[in-house]
Amino acid sequence: MLGFVGLIIVVVGLIHLYLWKRLVRDPLRPGRWRRIGGVAVLLLAILVPATFAGTRSGRAEWLAWPGYVWLALMFYLLVILIVLEIPRLAAGLWIRRDARPQSEVAAASGPIPAKPASHEPVRLAEAHEPSVPEPETRDPHQPGIDRRLLLARGAAIFAGLTAAGVTGYGIRTALGPPRLDRVQIPLAKLPRSLDGTRVALVSDIHLGPLTGAHHVERIVNLINSTDADVVCVVGDLVDGTVAELGRLAQPLATIKSKLGAYFVTGNHEYYSGFQPWIDEVARLGVRPLRNERLELGALDLAGVNDIGGEQYGDGPDFAKALGDRDPDRPVILLAHQPIVAKDAAKYGVDLQLSGHTHGGQMVPFNLLVKLEQPVVSGYGRVDGVPVYVTNGAGFWGPPVRVGAPPQVTLVELRTP
Repeated sequence: MLGFVGLIIVVVGLIHLYLWKRLVRDPLRPGRWRRIGGVAVLLLAILVPATFAGTRSGRAEWLAWPGYVWLALMFYLLVILIVLEIPRLAAGLWIRRDARPQSEVAAASGPIPAKPASHEPVRLAEAHEPSVPEPETRDPHQPGIDRRLLLARGAAIFAGLTAAGVTGYGIRTALGPPRLDRVQIPLAKLPRSLDGTRVALVSDIHLGPLTGAHHVERIVNLINSTDADVVCVVGDLVDGTVAELGRLAQPLATIKSKLGAYFVTGNHEYYSGFQPWIDEVARLGVRPLRNERLELGALDLAGVNDIGGEQYGDGPDFAKALGDRDPDRPVILLAHQPIVAKDAAKYGVDLQLSGHTHGGQMVPFNLLVKLEQPVVSGYGRVDGVPVYVTNGAGFWGPPVRVGAPPQVTLVELRTP
């Protein structure tokens, strides 16, 4: 853990060093404003680890808003400035080529003809008269340091305005209401009597220091509007203890469904005290599925603990949840992370419902998530197992969502 924290600090430091060069050193001349900019970047670099430490310990939750918003802004500044490096390099090469001294230009074009010698006598007075230099006329097409400074300032202004605009849009999206997405998924073994069964799927609500009391209430109201047969909450409900956030989870008690509401743990439950939250969720009427399976009429519903629970002695047990099932009955597996479908494949799972990825949360971060998880958002197959991944209804870290709006999904099960 210490090594990981040290690596994060080094990476954050290098990012801020790069931002200082591109946003402070390059566009500002030496002087007071450059010094002020340098101090500001240093303070922002300290703010990032301070925010993680302060919010995790609960001792400095006031850092959450400035710290996490800066984290998002930092990310988009970094992405935009890196993208600008290519045109910046091309422009720099053009400026240097166009700024060659006249002697080099002359050398490249050939020898300059010598001026014919004049045979007119030079008056003594003119010989001793001090020469007065002609006024310097600067060729407006002759580039120099001013053009390089203009290029640096233009890039800094463009990056700053674009990053601020994208981050502002992302904040509005993340703090807005989740949208309801509907998807139909066929199950080969589904009896015709269950055709059209509706499963309301939600994940990654992430109750925490930046979510208000209305956050869960708004999500529950959307779920109840679907008139679902089954409600599934697939992990990462919280980012804090029951003592800190229990009151914010109370609206879960008002979930309405014909066949019940069910919950499986995500990795963040294990950071927040998983057993008290399991007890609290059960008290609110949402049944935890702890490596177990239920029969809902002619449909099996199974749930496994998140793989993040392994270091707490509470990891997934697929054999316990799926090992003795009737293979002729359709089974839906609730598992927080899509990647566990690789372990579920040998048990003949008909459909896995997952979250965890947030759909990437902040484009282009989804490209990095793809390196870890086989499905980032929507429907896919993992080792033959159909997997549907919902974007999640909350956010983690920065209150920003770009390209992956908050989501509640209504899955309609259909017979082929």
